[in-house]
Amino acid sequence: MRVGLVSDTHGLADPRLPEVLAGCELVLHAGDVVKEAVLEALRRIAPVTAVRGNCDEGTSLARLPASALVPLGPLLALLVHDAGAPDHPAAEVRTLLARHRPHVVVHGHSHRPGAALAGGALFVNPGSAGPRRFHLPRAAAVLDLDGRRVRVAWFDLAAPRGPLPLREPFEASL
Repeated sequence: MRVGLVSDTHGLADPRLPEVLAGCELVLHAGDVVKEAVLEALRRIAPVTAVRGNCDEGTSLARLPASALVPLGPLLALLVHDAGAPDHPAAEVRTLLARHRPHVVVHGHSHRPGAALAGGALFVNPGSAGPRRFHLPRAAAVLDLDGRRVRVAWFDLAAPRGPLPLREPFEASL
């Protein structure tokens, strides 16, 4: 199963996302969507599950849930905007982790792409697919699942010749 991971679009439906997310069966958006048009563009790629970020408050996207549980084959993903640090999750996330025991936590907010195993779960931040902020790369990720084996690859959306791998993929068995 191939899952597209996007966060912190801040109203930008990047024209490179269809190329990066080609072949994905599902797209998970970890909040700060800001404009409905972003979700519409992602829905043209694959079905979308999205959660509300702090920048979605006060917009029509405030209707999005704060968190979502998403089955991914034999694994369960928790989708949130601000998870805190993987080794010290935010209080609300700790409660959700204890209650649901997800295998994967997809989150955004920091705009920093990365992955870490902590507390028995894989925390994945796809980075920010929106306008460049904080001198961080503009990125999206793809999560490939083969049973309980996962591989996360990040893509640089600002590369001059099209989306290029941003860093080495992260692989683990969960």
